Amino acid sequence: MSSRGQAQSQLRIIGGQWRGRKLSFRPEQGLRPTTDRVRETLFNWLAPDIHGARCLDLFAGSGALGLEALSRGAARCDFVDSSAQVIRQLQQHLATLGAGDRGSCHRRPALEFLQSKPAAPWDVVFVDPPFGLGLIEPSLAALQSPGVLATYALVYLECAAGEDAPALPANWECHRDKRAGGVAYRLFVVTPG
Repeated sequence: MSSRGQAQSQLRIIGGQWRGRKLSFRPEQGLRPTTDRVRETLFNWLAPDIHGARCLDLFAGSGALGLEALSRGAARCDFVDSSAQVIRQLQQHLATLGAGDRGSCHRRPALEFLQSKPAAPWDVVFVDPPFGLGLIEPSLAALQSPGVLATYALVYLECAAGEDAPALPANWECHRDKRAGGVAYRLFVVTPG
């Protein structure tokens, strides 16, 4: 099927500079944008920390989390996804919003990307992989590499509500934990140690 014949989905930015802006994207298998309700709760949690933060949107998909972070004052966001179509759409969204200088798109598998050391550590990381593929624990382990996370970084994790909580490093403290429908979402503070 040509891309012209594919149905478009819409993402609405819910707060900040681009509040109310709608961006179209072509859905892909496994692409499941974080709902408005969950994003609103998450960004209420992040409100004291998001301004000026350096963010990573791992398994970016629609880019809902990273774009929302930029809209709410994050300094930068790296968007990572293995799909060429997803990366093209994210680059178009950043250009449309005039945020090309604040967002970088990386077409690589998430775990491979995490093995390349960042120029500076991330303050906020969004981990929202496709459900049921066993990607959470390896991703969290890779985030533990030296130089990847800033001191007291915040890591957001979204998974299916029925999945067992992943094994976490000892220095990760659960700051918030909530469920909405079939989704469990948690925010962790990574303490030194």
